[in-house]
Amino acid sequence: MRSRSSHRRTPRSTAAVALAGVAALVATAVQAGTATAAPEQVPAAGSAAKPGSESVALTPAQRAELIREANATKAETAKQIGLGAKEKLVVRDVLKDRDGTVHVRYERTYDGLPVLGGDLVVQGDRAGEADSVVKATRAAVKPATTAAAVPAAKAEQQALSAAKAEKAKSPDVDRAPRKVIWAADGKPVVAYETVVGGLQHDGTPQELHVVTDATTGEKLYEWQAVQNGTGHTVYSGTVDLTTTQSGSTYNLTDGARGNHRTYNLNRGTSGTGTLFSGPDDVWGNGSPSNAESAAADAHYGAALTWDYYKNVHGRNGIRGDGVGAYSRVHYGNNYVNAFWSDSCFCMTYGDGSGNANPLTSIDVAAHEMTHGLTSNTAGLIYSGESGGLNEATSDIFGSTVEFYADNSTDVGDYLIGEEIDINGDGTPLRYMDKPSKDGRSKDSWYSGIGSIDVHYSSGVANHFFYLLAEGSGTKTINGVTYDSPTSDGLPVTGIGRGKAEKIWFRALTTKFTSTTNYAAARTGTLAAAGELYGTDSAEYKAVQDAWAGVNVGSRPGDGGGGDGTSFENTADVSIPDNGAAVTSPITVTGRPGNAPSNLRVTVDIVHTWSGDLVVDLVAPDGSVYNLRNRTGGSADDIKETYTVDASSEAANGTWKLRVQDRARYDTGYVNGWKLTFP
Repeated sequence: MRSRSSHRRTPRSTAAVALAGVAALVATAVQAGTATAAPEQVPAAGSAAKPGSESVALTPAQRAELIREANATKAETAKQIGLGAKEKLVVRDVLKDRDGTVHVRYERTYDGLPVLGGDLVVQGDRAGEADSVVKATRAAVKPATTAAAVPAAKAEQQALSAAKAEKAKSPDVDRAPRKVIWAADGKPVVAYETVVGGLQHDGTPQELHVVTDATTGEKLYEWQAVQNGTGHTVYSGTVDLTTTQSGSTYNLTDGARGNHRTYNLNRGTSGTGTLFSGPDDVWGNGSPSNAESAAADAHYGAALTWDYYKNVHGRNGIRGDGVGAYSRVHYGNNYVNAFWSDSCFCMTYGDGSGNANPLTSIDVAAHEMTHGLTSNTAGLIYSGESGGLNEATSDIFGSTVEFYADNSTDVGDYLIGEEIDINGDGTPLRYMDKPSKDGRSKDSWYSGIGSIDVHYSSGVANHFFYLLAEGSGTKTINGVTYDSPTSDGLPVTGIGRGKAEKIWFRALTTKFTSTTNYAAARTGTLAAAGELYGTDSAEYKAVQDAWAGVNVGSRPGDGGGGDGTSFENTADVSIPDNGAAVTSPITVTGRPGNAPSNLRVTVDIVHTWSGDLVVDLVAPDGSVYNLRNRTGGSADDIKETYTVDASSEAANGTWKLRVQDRARYDTGYVNGWKLTFP
């Protein structure tokens, strides 16, 4: 028999192979619940997309002035967007478009407590104005209490128990429980956030965040914040490096790019290491046995990534403030990984199996540095669907930086980690054209995608990006042959990598929030495409088609793009525990003849054990079409679109979604549902 406390937020085990920040290149085991809160984008009356908008590079002084303006008006902004008297805004980041539009990213506090999952992005004609807002949570931040009923020590013990790692004293990481409002997953509640350092099982540093309900002591969520993403290099041939001379000594300090530095850990696992320096300005000999070779790769990769973000997307450094992160190479012994860490604001690289294949290729370096970008923009929680989007963002820009480099030794491709031979057989770590070719990643979205490792759920967004850039079918690019299928069997016409990367970057920096899931990512990328190219453009349609190609939403004409006809009921209907069936009706009018053979039924049910539920579509004449019959096990919620052959039914009339809970101890409600007639 299941007890409520044992399963209301059942942790999901994940195991992965990854580029992550401390995302790691090779996946590590993480347990976490799946956040289901979808960001809400609320345009102000009369607001409209502005085709041609894109961000410009700000000088540190310009950025500081915009932040000052946003800070000066944040109280007014809070009122304008409807926050309560106890809620305050904290400015986190700011972007400005060529047309003058300003995007301000805020964190939120409630009664002085940080609100995790309360982040939002406000867009206006200037800092402090709110023409539209994207929120990480739709729920009102009004916790029943801010008082804690359980001691902080209990939360700390729970966090230590969750840290399935070699726990070591980490004064720069370990943080005692702090009281917060947890708003990233359902109704906001008072909670403790505890951070545990140490090492993960493969030697990757750990920064495990554990959220504990401060009134019940229940673990609500957990995630890792360490995410796995003339020099003679190992992978890129002979390249130019920007260095610094001090007297008769040269060192790997890039004064042109925020003073990015590259350090030698010399097989160590802590500290900054030793700055690479020498009597000449020649670094490495192309062999992994020479310590400077991997350093040259890392230094080169960081410079390329900096230039890419500045020249292509107008961002001056990871934080937009002109300050460079730093790189550490030769981490550990036989360490087969690379990672980004917010704590040190740095990228760290191991040397691979036998210390023979350092993980310092262009796409890996860009992958890790991009984790830093994501951390300082959308802040996608590294678990569930948002975690998959976090990983995919690093893969996407790891690939685009490699194309941007135009390096003849390591040519651009849609393969991730193809140079580092992490599998030992010459195959890449991940494939973007058909992610499932690695044997673990997923090509398309399904209702349980948020419960698998983020390095495999990332396949959905990776596949979307490839389809958007290059289209479906078979083609050869830079000597590599790709064959990309679609989940609906229909073709997708690509718009080119240059446009696709601008759409993803704009969505990441102005539309995504910490809790963005795949449905919200579709909304965000469509909004970005509309602002860049117009909502009636080929680019906008391609975004719709590419998402439909990975089973996220529909194409124009079959309900996803506004060209089909949809009927929706958004009223909440409670589902009694182990009780009678409940129904939610939709009345269809104006559809002569019979319903289609591809009637789409979109279901949104919030429930703490979806395996308890039987879900049926009931036609106007009483015919029953079963959509789901107690499948899904302990997974939370049902958010899925089903296709029903309803061609024998009259279209007009009252259709019903019927839901019955057939087991004890769990409750939930129908959040809404929709019928779409192509």
